[in-house]
Amino acid sequence: MLGRLLGLAFGRVLGLVEGFGSCLILLAESFVWLLRPPFRWRLFFQAMEFTGVGSLFIVILTGLFTGMVFAVQTINTFRLFNAETLVGSVVSLALMRELSPVLTSLMVTARVGSAIATELGTMRVTEQVDALYTMAVNPIQYLVTPRVMAAILMLPVLTGFCDLVGIGGAYYVSVHLMGVDGGMFLDKIRMYADWWDVVSGMIKASVFGMILAVVGCHKGLNASGGARGVGMATTESVVVSSILILVVDYFLTLLLYR
Repeated sequence: MLGRLLGLAFGRVLGLVEGFGSCLILLAESFVWLLRPPFRWRLFFQAMEFTGVGSLFIVILTGLFTGMVFAVQTINTFRLFNAETLVGSVVSLALMRELSPVLTSLMVTARVGSAIATELGTMRVTEQVDALYTMAVNPIQYLVTPRVMAAILMLPVLTGFCDLVGIGGAYYVSVHLMGVDGGMFLDKIRMYADWWDVVSGMIKASVFGMILAVVGCHKGLNASGGARGVGMATTESVVVSSILILVVDYFLTLLLYR
C-alpha cells in the first residue's frame, strides 16, 4: 500500500515537472517563431481584439465594483482612527500594485484562457492541427504565437483601465456617498503613489498574460479523447492558470517591492 501511494505521488510530481517543462518549451518556440517569416499580422490583430477589446467590459465592471467595495470597507475602518482621508492612497496603491493585475488576469483567464484551450483542443481532436503540417504551416507560429503576444501586450492595457475605473469608483463612493473631502482624496494619491506602482502592476499583468496564454495553448494542443478531452483541457487550463497567477504574484511582489 505504501509503495503504491509513493508511486502515485511520484507520478503526480513527475507529471507536474513534465507539464512545466513542456510549457517552457512552448513559450520559447512561440518567441522564436515571432521573429521568423511569414508575419501574419492579421492573426495578431484578431488575437489582440479578442483578448483586449472583448474583455474590456468585464474588466471595467470588475475594477469599478472592486474600487467601490474597497472604499466602503476602508472608510469604515479608517474612521475609527479619524484617518478616512487616507482612503485614496490606500485604494490606489492596492489597485495598482495587486488587485488590478490579479483580478484582471483572473477575469481574462476565465474568458480568454478557456476559449484558447477549447479552440485549440477542438482543432487537435478534429485533426485540424495535423492538417496545418500538411500545408507546410507551423502550428506554433499560426496558433500559439499570436495568442501569447496578444495576451502579453493587452493585459497591461486592461490593467490600466481597471486602475482608472477602480480609483474612479472609490472616489465616487468616498466623496459623494461617504463624505470624504475630494481634494484630500486626490492629494493623498499624489503624495503616496508614484510611477513605479503603476509600472510594477503592468509588469505583473504582462507576466500573468503570458502564463494564461501559454497554459491555455499547451492544454489545448495536448487535448485528446474527443469532446470530453476538450472539456477537461479547458477546465485544467483555467484552474492551472489561476493557481499559477496567484503563486507567481507572490514572488513578483517580493522581487518588485524590495
